Amino acid sequence: MLSTGLPQGAVPKLERPGPLRDRVYEALLELITTRVLQPGQHLVESELAGHLGVSRQPVREALQRLNTEGWVDLRPAQGAFVHEPTDEEADQLLSVRTLLEAEAARLAAANAGSGGVAALEALCAEGERAVEADDVDAAVALNARLHAKVMELAGNAVLAELAGQVDRRVRWYYTPVARQRGRQSWIEHRELIAAIAARDERRATELMREHTEHTRTSYHARQRS
Repeated sequence: MLSTGLPQGAVPKLERPGPLRDRVYEALLELITTRVLQPGQHLVESELAGHLGVSRQPVREALQRLNTEGWVDLRPAQGAFVHEPTDEEADQLLSVRTLLEAEAARLAAANAGSGGVAALEALCAEGERAVEADDVDAAVALNARLHAKVMELAGNAVLAELAGQVDRRVRWYYTPVARQRGRQSWIEHRELIAAIAARDERRATELMREHTEHTRTSYHARQRS
């Protein structure tokens, strides 16, 4: 295994067509978001290029873009490293996420029909199965899909756009606590779905706020442990 430390099968296939630099950027961002590339890990251009089957130039361009967006730190005379978020960065991001998601839950309770509720229940069932199978990657992905569905059912395009801007970072922070949250997270999802189905806006808001706060406190508890 190369020092970049990518396990077999972890590197996503580069989709075609599209500018190569954009496809490399998306591939690296996904590897960072899912923590295949860990915070603080040294990113060697030549090794990443080899894994992705491209030249070093698009990798260099992607790393520069990721640096601009705060995912990668470029250190003079040392190279590129996956950014290590501070407690303050995590707290700010997850606090904003709580505000957005709580409002989305309220609107979903006001607007969702039976089809939307059924879609949430199906996603929740899939998530529960992933937890039972101890499939953390699937659980993280399904968690993101369920929250995205709540946002969709809210029917507010501006809210959805704002949530989309923080979605990747939410996944980044949630991944290391997904196993710890485990079954309890999906119990909370079930309660939330019930509130949405009952069109109880206040209850849905409270449940989502508590649910997202649990993720925030779990992340900080992990950092201290």
